[in-house]
Amino acid sequence: MSQTVGGLAAFALLLTTTSALAGTPANAPDMTPKPASQATVAAQRAASAALPADNGNDAEFSTRGFIATRADPVIRSADGRPVWNMAAFDFVKGAPPSTVNPSLWREMTNLNKHGLFQVSDGVWQVRGFDLSNMTIIKGNTGWILIDPLTTRETAAAALELVNQQLGPRPVVAVIYSHSHVDHFGGVRGVVNEADVKAGKVAIIAPAHFTEETSSESVMAGAAMARRANYQFGVGLQPGAQGQMGSGIGMAGAAGEITLIEPTDTISHTGETRSIDGVQLEFQIVSGSEAPAELNVFIPGQKVFLSAEMSTCSLHNILTPRGAKVRDAHAWAGFLDEALQLYGGRAEVDISSHCWPVFGQANVAKMLAGQRDNYRYLHDQTVRLMNQGETPTEIAEDLKQPEALAAQWYNHGYYGTYSHNSKAIYQFYLGWYDANPANLNPLPVVPRAKKYVAAMGGPKKVLALARSAMAEGDYRWSVELLNQLVFADPANKDARALLADSFEQLGYQSESGIWRNQYLTAANELRNGYQPQRINTQSADMIAAVPTSLLLDSAATRFDPAKLGGRKLAFNLIMPDRNETAGVELTGTTMIGRMTPLGTVNATITAPRRLILGLLFLKMPLDQLEAAGLKVEGDRDALKAWLDAVDPVSSGFNIIEP
Repeated sequence: MSQTVGGLAAFALLLTTTSALAGTPANAPDMTPKPASQATVAAQRAASAALPADNGNDAEFSTRGFIATRADPVIRSADGRPVWNMAAFDFVKGAPPSTVNPSLWREMTNLNKHGLFQVSDGVWQVRGFDLSNMTIIKGNTGWILIDPLTTRETAAAALELVNQQLGPRPVVAVIYSHSHVDHFGGVRGVVNEADVKAGKVAIIAPAHFTEETSSESVMAGAAMARRANYQFGVGLQPGAQGQMGSGIGMAGAAGEITLIEPTDTISHTGETRSIDGVQLEFQIVSGSEAPAELNVFIPGQKVFLSAEMSTCSLHNILTPRGAKVRDAHAWAGFLDEALQLYGGRAEVDISSHCWPVFGQANVAKMLAGQRDNYRYLHDQTVRLMNQGETPTEIAEDLKQPEALAAQWYNHGYYGTYSHNSKAIYQFYLGWYDANPANLNPLPVVPRAKKYVAAMGGPKKVLALARSAMAEGDYRWSVELLNQLVFADPANKDARALLADSFEQLGYQSESGIWRNQYLTAANELRNGYQPQRINTQSADMIAAVPTSLLLDSAATRFDPAKLGGRKLAFNLIMPDRNETAGVELTGTTMIGRMTPLGTVNATITAPRRLILGLLFLKMPLDQLEAAGLKVEGDRDALKAWLDAVDPVSSGFNIIEP
């Protein structure tokens, strides 16, 4: 069942140690990680020389207000499993090594701070306990929490630290800033659902929050989860030659993802709430970083929480893990609106990632600077697009102006100009660049074989790639070797050189998630694809997904050829949810409706979890019947339908066929 919501929990990733090669035959290529090449060393020096002046604000702001942290850096689950290690990046000290982009190294020195920090009178943050931050506001009688991290365990540890240092108080409200799992998944670690139902605790979220927790990614959950392995460097060990965080945080926590549905929602900018004596003002920014998102202004403390609209990095208009393309024009507009509404009133800007910005002038400057960054990226992409440039041409030509690059928080530690400009093109025009040569290209494997043959065969391609690597042209060596690996994935020399090329590109990357993708590719070329544990098992998350959407998701795994064009119909009765669904197999498609069908081949009655066991876990029918599922009608027809539904994908190759 976990894979059905794989995309929902794509951030909740467990860092695992990459296994070393047991031994290498004498004549085999060297498949071990390499140091920085001379070309990479030169690239790092050039990158360092191009960095803007550092006024020391980020280093000071990232530590200001520090109170304390946990004595034990390892947070564990109830059964003793480690789910988070705050000491994982303790190696990030001193001068940057040649295997890490100097700008990314600086970013991680500021992100690698953990503990409880005071932001203002009555406002604190717990940072470094997860990918995201938890904000704490002191009310008259209890705590108001914003974004309770990703998992029950990390959120509970954060609240424990708060109560230890500030004195125990009950939680009276939780605010979910948006519909991504790292901003609500730990809620059961800080509140009891019984208290929510009793009205003792309010759960506040932007309008459409519950629908959006699932709808953005349930269809593509398995693919998103696999791609998230690359984005977040799952399987890479933190280190100077390994994982260097995500650009806006260290990594995602393991543990139990939870969800309690909101009791109150915010639908428009300017809405206010008075919670436990604290006045809060909200800005709706849905459609920027998330499809349901809000920011919070705390007038009494002059603190503006810009959840993920503005952080310490340029964000993603389209995430590498996959998502619907975001609206860069609207994003810039929300930043301008925030500047007008709060830029003159806020003394502190905090976010649910990264560290705060202190001082009214600095807050206004950041909001204006990030507005201009997104707006420039949008407008200039569209300008070049309308002049006929293709996505790859725009990505190559569009450079960040010096005035914007001088502001550290505009750098691409998470999103990049290259990736985002392609996303903006896709937002308006889609993937096709209008060149008919790209209208119906050959599939990747036959194309690769033809390219290798046209270049004179594998030995010629290897020679060209080695020459490119010797010149430090790793983008070209990757292009060449990628063709050779897809033409012949058993070619060990090609795999080794492609891994080495990816590795050097990773070392040079300013973006933490570009680095992760390059190094993950190198690791899989050297060691093969080893499925990594992705933490997606969550009864709360599954319960939040509407049955209609789950049936639509199952329909994407239906193979009508296995039924030979047969037309069948079934009713699914779920007494635990007071729901009845009808499923019609038309001969070519599977149509699910939340109304019963009149004439059916069989009726299945069971709690929804057992029916999902049939469709998603592919559990044996006899086993589920023993657990209480009932079948009335044609069992053979039911089995034929179930056999025609493919299992949820457990993973797939990316850098080879």
